[in-house]
Amino acid sequence: MDIVDFTPDSEQLTWTFGGAAEVRRVRPGTQLRLWTEDAFCGRLRSTADLASASLSMPFVNPQTGPFYVEGAEPGDTLALHFVELTPARSWGASATIPFFGGLTSTDRTATLQDPLPERTWIYEVDTDRQTVGFQAQGSDLEVALPIEPMLGTVGLAPAAGEVRSSLVPDYFGGNMDTPEMKPGTTCYLRVNVEGALFSVGDGHYRQGEGESCGTAVEGAMNVVMVVALVKTPGPAWPRLETDDHLAVVGSSRPLEDAWRAGQVDMVGWLSELYGLDKLDAYQLLSQISEVPLANVVDANYSVVTKVPKRLLPRVSVYGGIHAHLRGTAR
Repeated sequence: MDIVDFTPDSEQLTWTFGGAAEVRRVRPGTQLRLWTEDAFCGRLRSTADLASASLSMPFVNPQTGPFYVEGAEPGDTLALHFVELTPARSWGASATIPFFGGLTSTDRTATLQDPLPERTWIYEVDTDRQTVGFQAQGSDLEVALPIEPMLGTVGLAPAAGEVRSSLVPDYFGGNMDTPEMKPGTTCYLRVNVEGALFSVGDGHYRQGEGESCGTAVEGAMNVVMVVALVKTPGPAWPRLETDDHLAVVGSSRPLEDAWRAGQVDMVGWLSELYGLDKLDAYQLLSQISEVPLANVVDANYSVVTKVPKRLLPRVSVYGGIHAHLRGTAR
């Protein structure tokens, strides 16, 4: 197995999907050991640091990549398996940002209300206990929360020469902000351009479903992952596989259209796997689906449609690549 270590310097960070030059070429089967910067570029380090004074658009949500995968052609399926995600700093940050978040006026949900007060929270990482510490600022409450690392952003270059902000989730992946993107997960994405050109970033030390205020416990991350290529038609929307679930992430606005996108692709996936016609797959999904929200704050919302493997007959998914990659990781 090829092993590639890559830590970008500040000039190598990218801010879009598409439109960026490759940083490395890798072969299928390569293990990547990467470092990713946090969404705030490490600029929120204390409760005195406020986003409006510390951040500059569009330089937020930096990505590590893109990586060119040798042999990847448009229409293929790229499989990215996440082996380990570990905090790369002793602290993470979260914030309320003016006119951003699920429970405030925004540029798209415009009202005459003033923005919510701006505030920054710093979460100290306790490596021994594997927790991050929430400390209230308007009261005395302190809570140690388990570290549950995930990547907010995993994506490929879009088709047709399109360039999209790293803040946006869509059919190419991107800023999906789902806690399902965790160690042990394999993400399947449709290749849109030669070489796939995938990037990852936006590490979260933990995040609730929906990412209500718009920011998780944002932190730099050490990432260990394995790259694989499957020469079968790629999915319409990002698909995820764990030992226990199959899932699809749909992204759109309004929220119900994000839900519909994932549901429709899952109907198609069940049809492919079990030889079901559309209505039978639709009926089955109606009885077994789990639908956690990923984000309700980004430029597009993201909704996950999950089905438990334990309720379905065992079947080979993408030629059993997830089980193979899990074995490789072990």
